[in-house]
Amino acid sequence: MADNIHTTFEQLLNRTHREALLSQQAVSFWLTGLSGSGKTTVAKGLERKLHDLGYLCMVLDGDNIRTGISKNLDFSLDGRAENIRRIAEVNKLMNDAGIVTINSFVSPTKAIRLQAKQIIGDIFQEIYINAALETVEARDVKGLYKKARAGEIKDFTGIDAPFEAPEKAALEIKTDEETIEESVTKLFTFALSKIKYSK
Repeated sequence: MADNIHTTFEQLLNRTHREALLSQQAVSFWLTGLSGSGKTTVAKGLERKLHDLGYLCMVLDGDNIRTGISKNLDFSLDGRAENIRRIAEVNKLMNDAGIVTINSFVSPTKAIRLQAKQIIGDIFQEIYINAALETVEARDVKGLYKKARAGEIKDFTGIDAPFEAPEKAALEIKTDEETIEESVTKLFTFALSKIKYSK
């Protein structure tokens, strides 16, 4: 079946045309960090600020990916790798449409994040939402850490599965040292420098 699929290289419209139409640069902001570090809160705060300025953007997180395109995947390392691959491919399509994508995924290993970057390309911006384990475990917004400590959840990142922190993130935000508003503002300032369109 794959032999019958052919890519059309000479498209009438490409990402450059769509970026010009939207007056924005398509970028993928990839927020990684432990569960409870504040990734989705910061991502949605950024989305609101960009939307209010007229930028077309979309947040992707577990709520709209795991209940749809990846609902058949488990949370094993292989399942997570496939989940990230699918997300990255969706990102690529959105970026080709000129859309700014804001991703909120634990994506715990360097290999998984590298996979996403290789699919998305040089517009991939890795953002480390950093909060200490004791902080996120104390927050335990969804009660997941408690379940992991009780053995009810296996291979939970930070407890019995590793999290490999980025070594060269484009931006690091320490949500256990600043307010949500400060974190969102920091990411917003960084994002504007990447998506502003100049003819």
